[in-house]
Amino acid sequence: MTQRHLDRLLTPQSVAVFGASDKPGRVGSTVWRNLVAAGFQGSAAPVNPRLQTLDGVACYASAADLPFVPDLAVLCTPPATIAPLVAALGARGTRAVIIITAGLSPLQKQAALDAARPHTLRLIGPNCIGLLCPRLGLNASFTQANALPGDLALVSQSGALLSALVDWANTEHIGFSHLVSLGERIDVDIGDLLDHLAADQHTRAILLYLESITSPRKFMSAARLAARVKPVIVVKAGRGPAGKRAASAHSGALPGEDAVFDAAIRRAGMLRVDTLKELFIAAQTLARFRDNHSTELMVLTNCGGAGVMVADAASSLGVALARPGEALMRSLNQVLPATWPHANPIDIGGDAPARRYAEVLAPLLQAPQAGALLFVHAPTAIVPSREIAQACAPLIAGHRGRLMSCWLGGESVAEARRLFEDAGSADFGTPEDAVRAFALMRDYRRNQATLRETPSASALAEPDLQRARGIVDAALAAGRPWLDEIDAKALLAAFGIPVVATRRTAPTAQAAAEAAREIGGPVVLKIISQDIHQKSEAGGVRLGLAGEDAVRAAAHDMLEKLRTVRVAARIEGFSVQAMVSRPHAQELFVGTQLDPVFGPVLVFGQGGTAAEVLGDRAVALPPLNRALALELIARTRAARLLAGYRDHPPACLTALCDVLIAVARMLAELPQLAELDVNPLWVDEQGALALDARVRLSAEPAAGAGRFAIRPYPAELERSLSWQGSRLILRPIRPEDEALHREFLESADAQDLRTRFFAAPHALSHDQIARLTQIDYEREMAFILVDPQAPGGPRTLGVGRLVRDPDNVEAEFAVMVRSDRKRQGLGKLLMQALIEHAAARGTRRLVGYVLRENRAMLGLASAMGFSSRPDDGQPSEMLIVSRDVVPTA
Repeated sequence: MTQRHLDRLLTPQSVAVFGASDKPGRVGSTVWRNLVAAGFQGSAAPVNPRLQTLDGVACYASAADLPFVPDLAVLCTPPATIAPLVAALGARGTRAVIIITAGLSPLQKQAALDAARPHTLRLIGPNCIGLLCPRLGLNASFTQANALPGDLALVSQSGALLSALVDWANTEHIGFSHLVSLGERIDVDIGDLLDHLAADQHTRAILLYLESITSPRKFMSAARLAARVKPVIVVKAGRGPAGKRAASAHSGALPGEDAVFDAAIRRAGMLRVDTLKELFIAAQTLARFRDNHSTELMVLTNCGGAGVMVADAASSLGVALARPGEALMRSLNQVLPATWPHANPIDIGGDAPARRYAEVLAPLLQAPQAGALLFVHAPTAIVPSREIAQACAPLIAGHRGRLMSCWLGGESVAEARRLFEDAGSADFGTPEDAVRAFALMRDYRRNQATLRETPSASALAEPDLQRARGIVDAALAAGRPWLDEIDAKALLAAFGIPVVATRRTAPTAQAAAEAAREIGGPVVLKIISQDIHQKSEAGGVRLGLAGEDAVRAAAHDMLEKLRTVRVAARIEGFSVQAMVSRPHAQELFVGTQLDPVFGPVLVFGQGGTAAEVLGDRAVALPPLNRALALELIARTRAARLLAGYRDHPPACLTALCDVLIAVARMLAELPQLAELDVNPLWVDEQGALALDARVRLSAEPAAGAGRFAIRPYPAELERSLSWQGSRLILRPIRPEDEALHREFLESADAQDLRTRFFAAPHALSHDQIARLTQIDYEREMAFILVDPQAPGGPRTLGVGRLVRDPDNVEAEFAVMVRSDRKRQGLGKLLMQALIEHAAARGTRRLVGYVLRENRAMLGLASAMGFSSRPDDGQPSEMLIVSRDVVPTA
């Protein structure tokens, strides 16, 4: 159960409170009085067998005695009563229950779930504070205050924090569409609510307070969907060790590494903030500035000190201050005293009259290079702040989304602040708050851009999976959890990662010398031992050995030393490799780790022997493409070195991206891959080269695509089809297909576009195409038929699309065939692929919306066993076609 009956939970028409009491201080008493005081617009009833009436309202003894079937029941009764009450309410027809009660044992929680499941009854809690829907007058909680109506939804894993935030928001006049305390989340969780609120027309932005995630793939699917349609802003507690322990104790779930959670938030297109205050600052700023894509800030102030504070804050947050252009400078020089600083921040002087403010603000608002504007004013006795606001407010009203303001002070600037807010300005208490808000907008836009960016295709060939799996299987069969250097490099090579040629020898000095003679030139000598993983620290690596004698002496010395300092280590041999010279190469590190929440992740940063000391690393969730790989690289200090400096030309980033993509593919294809460190990985203008690698295996699956938080591209669904004497490729769509898909849609005639999209044809934006090509394979599928031999290059002949509801009960489908290839059987091929895929994923029913005039689609649907009926919303224009699916999985 995910989306079923959440409407009954969040927007009920009737509520019953079980355990409602007349005894002050009881939770049931507070919940009932909150419900009454909020002015709930629906039916409400208290339930308590001890009372006949409560606050003048008839009180009932049990669920069976209620005069109506409540959409929502709130349970404030002892733990032992919860499961029986859920069963009775489910049988009565109730479909949503809030369990306020704390202290349920694991067995009691499971009993409540078991009682709810036959009725698809939804449970919030236990141990929660409840929920509110202010526009309905619904306060089904024991918060100390009612919330104001508005368009922000707040979902919290802490009930006490939600209650405090309601009180704070009231003082700031911030309103909500919904407020939900999740408690222990035995049923409804963050993913469920994200799905529901993403489609809620009363919610403009979603605010989350999180401590832990229990269903990472479900969370990521819901988060990526919600973040595409409205801002989702997150406060995540538990950054440091102490915070993690506290979060785990509070939520009862295992916390993951904070850097990994950060990567997940960024990947989903959400915005993470550090404090509860920033949560609302970000929400209010995005409400007014979401369409402002300025990357630089222009500051107008009457206070030099405030301007310095803005500049300092901007520098620390990486916010660029805009440079006034020549035309703007001329305009400013005409209205400002000759002594003004002629720079940004624009200090107009503490004695500036109101007219000067307006004369400076007007050209700033007209100048596109001015970017976003920050108005900072310190009150003086010379000109009342109200007069300044009155002079400027009409200008601001015509440029909503351009101005942020900071009226320093209290009562003396209150009216000026109100005038600016009414004109559309976002107001901040301090200059630092304003700059921080701008930085949050920048971060949000970056995350959104990453969510929608179209990657270029990787140059990697398909991996040699047979060879790779053979290496893994042989090592595990021999009881070797660690691959030696030779096998580790062979594993990398099987996935297309360039490695330096290396030879294995017997554990004798003479064998190492003979291998060096065959290689020729300077070589690197390394020990091979299952018991020595950090070879450099143990003295098991020698560099730049020239000639057999040098290699022989080094090998002899290495063996003697290791037999002394690592007595128990089993020496299996030496590896000998050519000493490669790449003077411009940067030493990098690429690795993997297993997060307890989000599963396998990639780690990237500066490498070499000092990698751990440098601490330069960034984390990303797999799978990756080139755009995501570039974003990962950009989050490290190594990125600046890779960009080139002095005599070092820029490194080949595409080669590095392809290595990262290959490592992500390794995680998907090799479930036994428990740990991988490629260090050093050299990258320069020539490309990438792996010099060394450590690989640890696990007989029990540790990685694998099934453990990814984001389902990777399902390459196993690709297949070749015979059609009219040609071979076509049927495969899932990829993000890299944007250009291919754009050509397909632009080739369609106007009537085909209208019958597919139910609207007049128009030019499709990048974001629209990206939404069609960058799909969530967990919930969606889009099969494309590609003719790889078409004149001018591969061409899409048709697409069949399927979008499952979060419960996987029903999936909506759509099919479109190239206009010049209709009535040739392609639609049937696509429909059959969709039906088979739905069956394999366990979807129960396929549904499509078809215009009555689209006789070709209606005929195809009928021939494939679909029934049709009029659409209730547009009975004269639209038909709904549907058929049940027999699951095969």
